[in-house]
Amino acid sequence: MKKNIFKLFSAIVVSTTVLSGCIEEVFPEDSTATSDQIGASATALEAAVSGMPSQMVQGYLVYGKQTHETDIAYPSLMLAQTELLGDVVSGDYGYDWWWRFNANNGMNDTGYFSYLPYFTLYKFVKSANDVIAVVDVTDPTITDDMRGFGSISHAFRAFSYYTLMVLFEPVENIYTDCSKVLGLTVPIVTEETTNDIAKSNPRATHEELMAFILSDLDKAEIGLEDYTPTSKNFPDLAVVYGLKAKVYMWDGQFAKAAEYARKAIDQSGATPITEAQWHNSTTGFNTATSAWMWYLHPTASNMGNLSNFIGHISNEADWGYASLSKLQMARSLYDGIPATDFRKYSFLDPDRSVYAYQSVRGNAWLADQPDYMSLKFRPAGGDYNTYSVGAAADIPIMRVEEMYLIEAEATGASQGVSAGVQLLNNFVKQYRQTDYDFSTSDLRSLQLEVLNQMRIEFWGEGIAFPTAKRLKPDVIQNYEGTNFIEDIFKINCKGVKPNWTLVIPKTEVDSNTALQGMNNPDPSGAIPTRPTPIGEFAPGNN
Repeated sequence: MKKNIFKLFSAIVVSTTVLSGCIEEVFPEDSTATSDQIGASATALEAAVSGMPSQMVQGYLVYGKQTHETDIAYPSLMLAQTELLGDVVSGDYGYDWWWRFNANNGMNDTGYFSYLPYFTLYKFVKSANDVIAVVDVTDPTITDDMRGFGSISHAFRAFSYYTLMVLFEPVENIYTDCSKVLGLTVPIVTEETTNDIAKSNPRATHEELMAFILSDLDKAEIGLEDYTPTSKNFPDLAVVYGLKAKVYMWDGQFAKAAEYARKAIDQSGATPITEAQWHNSTTGFNTATSAWMWYLHPTASNMGNLSNFIGHISNEADWGYASLSKLQMARSLYDGIPATDFRKYSFLDPDRSVYAYQSVRGNAWLADQPDYMSLKFRPAGGDYNTYSVGAAADIPIMRVEEMYLIEAEATGASQGVSAGVQLLNNFVKQYRQTDYDFSTSDLRSLQLEVLNQMRIEFWGEGIAFPTAKRLKPDVIQNYEGTNFIEDIFKINCKGVKPNWTLVIPKTEVDSNTALQGMNNPDPSGAIPTRPTPIGEFAPGNN
């Protein structure tokens, strides 16, 4: 270990004091840590690593106080990515704090809607860096436990940079001119980045960040081959394989993506959620099942009545905003789900007689709810009155179903369309819709069908967004019978919405000279006329 251990270790002590109490041990400033010293500090490092899942669901993470209700750490990004797709409709959007992602409204460099995603993810990076700074996972003299802590931290950091890349790497579109910044991602901040470096730290190229993320995941593999985390609140070896599959998909390395998706499935031993688990009125999507490879679990101590995922996504939760906004699935997506697909009945059908909907709030309450309203995410234990109980729910980050769908598209792209179609049919027919029978010889058609399955499967989880941004499938929100009420949402975009690429916050640009003149274009005014006429796309600007 070649670092100045006093300074680096102090960062961990400061960040973990609240988790582990008083940590007295420090190393002399002029010494370097031996493997014995590192081993003696395993308690501190374990506390630092243990804090990462808690940080990912920390209410008011960025501001430290109630400043903006989208400041709820990783679940905020789940909601943002689902809204970017246009798959969420609010009955009263005044209570939906993420509506601007859906409407492509107010997305400039001084607003919350780029600021909070950006700094949320870099807070995760900082926590990972603090551990990586003092654990070299390639050092043969450290213990398996120490190597495991370091490898978990590399996985957390890789996941954070992957999400930053997806949100901030621009894609070419007809609404904003990205030509100056195409192929650029975000600045890479590591355990070795000093304040002076940070003041002039350019956006990494796509290739540079890909190499960095994959290097992190290689290091995560090293330790997790011989170390099993204490719970699935932490990434294990199967999750690392899954992250590699996601990253390779983003890069278009389909053969690699297929390989690692299959390795993730096999290593995890996970099986997809059953219909009974999916629709359970007290445990549905609030209690981890064997399908959940990686999940988070907030507690009453790191959330408030308004700063929690369930309060924003579960329409049954009476303490939060969702019970007022009445979140629905977009009708066009709902209408495309066959009646034989059990996932359809996570949402209220206009003909309520087609399914025996269940809610802990009772039939009279159900009868008063709007069509297409979601029942997917239930308050924990069915407690819709007490946020400290009902919001203490497991929150999925990676489910094995994603790996099956990645494998289908990636196989189709690398081994022939028919092979991918077969895998897709196998998955959906066995686990979701017994009469499913998709057929095509066209790769694009297969890819769009996989995307459709992802939008259905992961509504509210945000998982489908990277696939959509990569495929640019067109976004249609104004059509005959749309359940979007207000004109600001009735937009049809060719390829992608312009705000599918977020803007780097002005505060970051002002403090980092290498970013000046190199920001993504502001998408806010790119679609000035609402609604887009039915059957047309909003006109482009370039």
